[in-house]
Amino acid sequence: RAMAGPPGLKPLVAVGQVTSTPDKELNFAACAGLVREAARRGACLVFLPEGFDYIGSDTAQTLSLAEGLDGDLMGRYAELARDCGVWLSLGGFHERGRDWPTTQRIYNCHALLDPAGRLVAAYRKTHLCDVELEGRVTMKESGFTNPGTEIVPPVSTPAGKLGLSICYDLRFPEISLALRRAGAEILTYPSAFTVPTGSAHWEVLLRARAIESQCYVVAAAQTGKNHERRTSYGHALVVDPWGAVVAQCREGPGLCYAEIDLDYLHRVRREIPVHGHRRPDLYGTVAAAGLAPAP
Repeated sequence: RAMAGPPGLKPLVAVGQVTSTPDKELNFAACAGLVREAARRGACLVFLPEGFDYIGSDTAQTLSLAEGLDGDLMGRYAELARDCGVWLSLGGFHERGRDWPTTQRIYNCHALLDPAGRLVAAYRKTHLCDVELEGRVTMKESGFTNPGTEIVPPVSTPAGKLGLSICYDLRFPEISLALRRAGAEILTYPSAFTVPTGSAHWEVLLRARAIESQCYVVAAAQTGKNHERRTSYGHALVVDPWGAVVAQCREGPGLCYAEIDLDYLHRVRREIPVHGHRRPDLYGTVAAAGLAPAP
């Protein structure tokens, strides 16, 4: 069981890199193994990527395997959180929502569980990935997924105030700035980036989000061949508020670890107080409905 360390120790987070397939049982076994390993190492918060539950080989399979947040799989992750005494960021669950019977469409849901196994936040991906790189990658998430309708307020965790996003949201700085304004200290982008887009944009976008928001950025990732028609980029990493990559996974499934130093974060914010230098009189305030500014 992961316990709070002695006074003065900084909270440790673990960031997962996995190769999900259409086999939900194998995926759970792999993810549970990483969570237990992270707990043994003393991590208080474990991040798993988008599609941690499965990555289907086609739309029909993706829809058929989806479950509700009250289903068996999320119940097993709640039990895992309790057994290990850790927070779990489950970064992209294929959710059958209440509207499933009428829409036959799912949500891409980032679920946050506390060490008691309680669901403390559920963010549904607001920006859906519809891209077509001629001859390389075609994705149309909007063909089977409903977009979320709200940004979720940052959640207080032992590592800091956590703002939830998912993958393609990374390309929209407005959401990170809204979360920062609402008090976020850690931004998280669990992802399943493709190889062409990942090699070009992954690290530079994550570092940019960290620099402009002066937050830690945590990005769990899919890696390797998920099925015959899909390969993911990997490179799960953590960026500090200065924009430095402080942890990164190697090739293949595994974990990387980072300490979250909130004293350092607040020093960065004091030394370059960009948040107070913004000019809402010129370009408006980046805010989201339901998110109050941090005091």
